[in-house]
Amino acid sequence: MTLRGRRIYEGPSPSDGQRVLVDRLWPRGLAKDAARIDVWPKSLTPSTELRKWYHAGSGSFEEFSQRYEAELAEPEAAAALDELRGLAAAGPVTLLTASKDIDHSHVAVLLRVLGP
Repeated sequence: MTLRGRRIYEGPSPSDGQRVLVDRLWPRGLAKDAARIDVWPKSLTPSTELRKWYHAGSGSFEEFSQRYEAELAEPEAAAALDELRGLAAAGPVTLLTASKDIDHSHVAVLLRVLGP
């Protein structure tokens, strides 16, 4: 299973495989046809409340991760995770985000949850 995270503002790469947008909101300034998104599972994105809480600087990345993992355990998100695992079993998958710091974003949590 090959999974990786990238910023959506980086151009598409042949090695991306399936391109999955994992942000709830469409990235600013990016045309939809230029993004070349294959899947946009909004149920895998952090809730609006969690996203706002984290971006306000109210808590640590560790606390954000715990809260986000709890959201991922909800039935709709768990089903979307299973679909993503199926995509990854078939070939490379790139999780795309507008976040500038992927290592401290929901993408890092997703990669850890989906990892081997």
